[in-house]
Amino acid sequence: MTAPVRGALIDLDGTLLDTAPDIAAAANRMLARLNLPPLGVEEIRRYVGQGSARLVRRCLEAAGAHEGVFEPSLEAFVNAYDEESGRRTRAYPGVQQGLEQLAASGIGLACVTNKLQRFTVPLLRRTGLDRFFGALVCGDTVSRLKPDPLPYVHACRALAIEPAQAVVIGDSANDAVAGRAAGCRVLCVPYGYREGRPLASIACDAVVEDLPSAAAYINAENERCREARA
Repeated sequence: MTAPVRGALIDLDGTLLDTAPDIAAAANRMLARLNLPPLGVEEIRRYVGQGSARLVRRCLEAAGAHEGVFEPSLEAFVNAYDEESGRRTRAYPGVQQGLEQLAASGIGLACVTNKLQRFTVPLLRRTGLDRFFGALVCGDTVSRLKPDPLPYVHACRALAIEPAQAVVIGDSANDAVAGRAAGCRVLCVPYGYREGRPLASIACDAVVEDLPSAAAYINAENERCREARA
């Protein structure tokens, strides 16, 4: 730790919320319109994390779709997800407690996701998590998605902090790669969506069991910084 933590930049899908069941339902409605076989939730779970366009392409490839159907399929997926989003989505255990602990310690919070804002805002409101975040960076907020560092750089500016003062909390290599490139420290949770990659393959500063564990880790590191400066 070279600076105290003043902000936590937290991923949505697979870190705060388990959104895969609703995403799978929408993806399979899209495939049904093409008379293609459905995919399992666990398979679709491996495609989550790099935005809707990437997910749709991977679903079409897995289902054996022919060339030239991407654009109408993306539109069909987005329309279906408009209806499915939130029906089965749940916050992971400990999420609200962890956010409360981080907020109580005076740390600024930003939600940084590749999901479109039209889906993100209602999900945060429905689950009651919107009240915690001072900044929100979605897949259509800036011009590039994670694993590009731009979303995290933008979040730091929104919180009026430097990247060295921020910790990324996520579940995937997208979060870790983007966070490190932005100059942030990175914590990974062991659950969520990693596109089939083992947790050990993700370069992060520490693996934390859940959001309360992340809060405890950050608070302990800030205490060490205070002691070092005393």
